[in-house]
Amino acid sequence: MRILRDYILKEFFHAFIMSIVVFTFVLLIGNIIKLADLVINKGVDILSVLQLFLFLVPWLISFTLPIAALTGVILTFGRLSSDGELTAMKASGISLFRVSVPIIMVGLIFGFAAFFINDQVSPNASFATRRIIKDIGIKKPTAYLEEGTFIRGFENYVIFIYEIRGNKLKNIRVYQPQEGKPTRTIIAEAGEINSFPEKNMMELKLFNGTSEEPSPTDPESFYKLNFKTYYMTLDLSKVFKREKIGKKTREMTVLELEREITKFKKDKIDPTPLYVEIYKKINMAIASFVLILIGIPLGIKAHRSEKSIGFGISLLLFAAYWGLFLAGIALSLKGNVEPWVGVSLPNIIFFIFGTILFIITARR
Repeated sequence: MRILRDYILKEFFHAFIMSIVVFTFVLLIGNIIKLADLVINKGVDILSVLQLFLFLVPWLISFTLPIAALTGVILTFGRLSSDGELTAMKASGISLFRVSVPIIMVGLIFGFAAFFINDQVSPNASFATRRIIKDIGIKKPTAYLEEGTFIRGFENYVIFIYEIRGNKLKNIRVYQPQEGKPTRTIIAEAGEINSFPEKNMMELKLFNGTSEEPSPTDPESFYKLNFKTYYMTLDLSKVFKREKIGKKTREMTVLELEREITKFKKDKIDPTPLYVEIYKKINMAIASFVLILIGIPLGIKAHRSEKSIGFGISLLLFAAYWGLFLAGIALSLKGNVEPWVGVSLPNIIFFIFGTILFIITARR
């Protein structure tokens, strides 16, 4: 039995590792492009970008672990079924339950590991990411700027930049709306940005353009001024405030959330969103075990060894699971159901369905 256990676990972990690498890489692709843009086009130091990348991984794993576990078990039992190995085991008096015990135990271990990631690693990584982004914004304001987009937040200015390359800018429009007066406009062919983090200031240096300036005789009207060089000083304090960053709900551990709930109750504030966050952490951890339970009979019924079939089934199943999960969260936040019921909805449904399907499959 030990040889059989090791054989099944080897098959499962081979498929699981391949799956988690594939799914994590797919989710990382879009983020890698954004992070590369910070280094190549916006001049952010590579160490900060690598930190952002590393802090992103725990959050992604909280999603890819359950689907990789599901894919791994479907591929494993699909191959065992298609090659007739399960039939041979049954003929030798080895039940499906005995064959499945090692994988189910792995599902329980994954559950504890996932809870630790969801409760400790991912929230702290997410909080650290926000702190790094804030520091990047102060040191490299160009990382905050996005070409082809109206940028707000710099005092009462609205800035539009057609092209950004490092701290060099091309085709800049600066608008200054004024209540009850015409909007002041500054247009420049090129420009550059210089940051002064110690002063919480940013200097916008514009070249070859026109500026609308208030008329000395009539302040409510403007006259056009052509310039070769024009300086603007922008205050960063309102965009990247230097005070201590507070944790968002998703960045708190269960203990921190429970302390917040106590405060909310004392202040007569509805703590439902905090309860939802706690149950999200718990149920995302349970997901691996539940999906493994339902994946075993589905893999056997699929009776296919092709990896594409296994990936397809797992994606469809996880899409259904995630849809129920989001629906349960929405119902909980609206107060239609208790948070523990709403957030646990997919696990309850999939556990019942998986148990029934497993028993039916084991009896055949």
